[in-house]
This record gives sequence, C-alpha cells and structure tokens, in this order.
Amino acid sequence: MYDVVALGELLIDFIENGRSEQNNPLFEANPGGAPCNVLAMLQKLGYTTAFIGKVGNDAFGRMLGETLSKVGIVSSGLRYDKNIPTTLAIVHNKLDGDREFSFYRNPGADLMLQEQEIPYDLIENCKIFHFGSLSMTADPVKTATKAAVEYAKKAGKIISFDPNLRESLWNNQDEAAAAIWYGIGQCDVLKIADNEIRWLTGEDNFDKGVEIIRERATAVLINVTLGKEGSISYYGNRKIFAEPFLSGHTIDTTGAGDTFCGCILGDVLKYGLENLSDRQIKRMLLKANAAASIVTTRKGAIYSMPELIEIDNVMCGNMR
Repeated sequence: MYDVVALGELLIDFIENGRSEQNNPLFEANPGGAPCNVLAMLQKLGYTTAFIGKVGNDAFGRMLGETLSKVGIVSSGLRYDKNIPTTLAIVHNKLDGDREFSFYRNPGADLMLQEQEIPYDLIENCKIFHFGSLSMTADPVKTATKAAVEYAKKAGKIISFDPNLRESLWNNQDEAAAAIWYGIGQCDVLKIADNEIRWLTGEDNFDKGVEIIRERATAVLINVTLGKEGSISYYGNRKIFAEPFLSGHTIDTTGAGDTFCGCILGDVLKYGLENLSDRQIKRMLLKANAAASIVTTRKGAIYSMPELIEIDNVMCGNMR
C-alpha cells in the first residue's frame, strides 16, 4: 500500500547558479516537476509514494529515473518515450527570489503518457491520488489524467489537486481555466496560490474568491498559499490563518508550493479530513509554511526537501 501516488510532469529545471568568467549565466540541471516535488517532501516525512508519468529515453530521462530511486519514490509507473525528449524548464531567478519560466515542451515526453500506460494497480493500492493541471495541457496525457482521476474516485481514494498554473504552456486562458475547474471539481484537498485565485476568479479578496470556487468545488479542505504573507485554510465554515516563517536567505522559490502541499498531505494522512480542529489545521499550516521557507534557501526542489527535524527546529525557533 502506498500513501500517495501522483501523476504528472517529471522534468529538468535548469536553474541559474552563478556566472562564468565571461559573465554568462550558468544553469544547473535540477530534477523537478511539481507532482514529484510533492512526493519527495512526503518521502522526507516517512511516507511511501509512487509516481506515474513519462520522460524521454535520453540522458535527462534516465537521470530523472535514477533520481526517483535515490529519494525513494517508487518508479514502476515511469515510462520512457523513444521518440520525444524529456521536458526542460529554464528557471530565471528574479531579484526578489521569484521565478520566470521558459519551457522546452513542444512536445515534451511528459505529454506523451497514454491512457493504456497507466498502472492502475498503483492507484488501487494508494490512500491519496495527487495531480495538477499541467498534465491536462494536451493529449494524450490529458485523456490519461482524467482516466486516472476517474479510477481513483471510483476506488474511493482521497483526491488532491494543485493547479500549478503556468500560463505559457496553454494554447489559451479558456483551456487553462477549464482544466483547473475540472481539477477543482474532482478533489477533496485543494492547494491553490493567491495569484491563481485572482487569475481564476478575478477576485483580490480571497474569501470571495474561495466562495466562487466552492460553488464548483468538492474539496473538504482548501488551502491558499500567500507567499511571504503565510497561508490560509478554509474548512467547513471556518477560516484559519498561519503566519509565514520568513528567511533572509531565500535564493530560489522553486518547489516551495509543492513542499507546502506535501506537508499538508502528510498531515491529512495522519489526521484524516473529518472533524479537524482549528488547532490541528493551524499546526498543519505552520508546519507546511516552515518547510516551504526552508526549501527556498536551497537550489532546486526534489533534492532540497527538508528533514522533519529541520522543520521542527524552524517552528520552535519562530513559533509565536
């Protein structure tokens, strides 16, 4: 039995890491992809995970397969495409630590996962099934994703969804919105960023934005990440806010939201989704905020996930 199975993109994040003697930017090849970042955090917390996706049968794809093995993510659901290369993302860091992405994915191997390649036994033997919107940008992976979600729901699994909006990867905003609304309509646990709420609902007021989302949502727990401002959970008729753990050593925010998501799913596995107290939810958010803060002080995501003792140390040192 696996605690969490995720489906989606596994790729190489080329992240700026210094300058050459000629003052040209140097880029480091970091394993990444939001669903696997989430699984990597869960592995650090001691949970069992497995991944479903596709990479190219090339040097980068083989590197990614080895990465899954190194961090303990079961890779039996990873497929290799002989004709399409592994997807690449160039991550340009801004002065404030935020990022700008350039993708080499037209197509990329992650888009080539077909419905008949889904290992349904992995989904059958998990507690939580997690996915995002980037596996719905084009077929065949769009059809494969929806088939996997449908199977997971029928099997009674907890469904987790993170939009992880990357506007440049969509043909148009209507297609992106339709895919994100689909995910929102399927999930039990939703993680969504502040900018995604603004983009999707047109609301700057997050309470109003969540009201709009709830009209089409099945989620029991909705978590809104606010970047440097902390995070909010909406659970039933309650709203719980948790303060951020700000670091003066932020160098790369890649994977911060995925780290947050992984921590939340870890506590969902621990506490379930029924009758959560405000105290439990607040603790969940603080833990997730602390972990996200740590990962921003490191390059990349999969190999940068913090240990539980590191998270506890940040919380104890900064707890209000």
